[in-house]
Amino acid sequence: MLLSLVVHTYSLRYWFPATIMLGTAPAYLLSWGAWRLLSTVLPARVYHKLDDRLYSIYQTMVLFFFENYTGVEIVIYGDIPKNKENVIYLSNHQCTADWIIADMLAIRQSAIGHVRYVLKDGLKWLPLYGWYFSQHGGIYVKRSAKFNEGAMKKKLLSQTQSGAPMYLVIFPEGTRYNPELKNVIADSQAFATKEGLAVLRHTLTPRMKASHIAIETMKSHLDAVYDITVAYEGTLDASGQRRPAPSMPEFLCKECPRVHIHFDRVDIKEIPPEPVFFRRWLHERFEIKDRLLTDFYESEDADKICRFPGEGKPSPLNLSKTIPSVMILGGLTLPLLLTENGRKLYVRTWVYGTLLGWLWVNIFP
Repeated sequence: MLLSLVVHTYSLRYWFPATIMLGTAPAYLLSWGAWRLLSTVLPARVYHKLDDRLYSIYQTMVLFFFENYTGVEIVIYGDIPKNKENVIYLSNHQCTADWIIADMLAIRQSAIGHVRYVLKDGLKWLPLYGWYFSQHGGIYVKRSAKFNEGAMKKKLLSQTQSGAPMYLVIFPEGTRYNPELKNVIADSQAFATKEGLAVLRHTLTPRMKASHIAIETMKSHLDAVYDITVAYEGTLDASGQRRPAPSMPEFLCKECPRVHIHFDRVDIKEIPPEPVFFRRWLHERFEIKDRLLTDFYESEDADKICRFPGEGKPSPLNLSKTIPSVMILGGLTLPLLLTENGRKLYVRTWVYGTLLGWLWVNIFP
């Protein structure tokens, strides 16, 4: 009896926030859909401005749960610019919570509405979210020979030509680094050896295509590349071996006490345009990440283990930045659930929104 109560209480730690985040999605989509219809006769710049504002409301609500609710401490190494910039965010990739880390940095620049993602193609099938991310400027890509370079360029150009602010998140590894998937790591290291590149131990060998296309297509629109290295505290076992990073449910269950984020700003003018030199530049950036993560996980100095070199500054997120979004989305959702017609509209939004979204992202990639 006691054990079942403990398990139930533990599950509520992520079911409660998950229910709120998923439950407010139809109301959010209806609000966005109304604006999309109204904005069809307006300039694209006007549409993007309010779309970014609506997006920031939803994502800020998400951060209420991932930061304020969990109580996780965010420690930042390096100075984040105070002013908004048009940037590409390049990071190592370990778990599904990595997407939230990008939001955490963006909100500290008041740029969370500008966040757009380069996502693997399979994620476009997510109910509601898969379609909306595409509408907000997200780009779905396939790996290797199936990569559609033309579609990515077209999508990026449509965004920049309309003047949309850009905070484009890319994970160049292409898949998540999991220390338990030895075969994935071995294949990545074998590829690096074959190509004459340095072998990496705590990241996978980065793929260059999406990053190179994004930078070259938007070069005149971009200010910088944000080179981000993320490490989750609590991912060393008793023997000192690295464990997998927390999943979103584990993160929401408060199993990650601290996230360490190393920030480095690279001016867009410093990045070589030629593919062969860009590939070398990108790999060198990941060599730096690998050294940072090696220090984090393997340092023999007790004062340096589980931290990056340099001064790490805790960066708490004030409740005043997130609570208003929770109240706004809650206020939009509750009226739908309190009446029979509202509940029908709510369900139809989930069903028809999902079906139409699946069709849309495949017909208009």
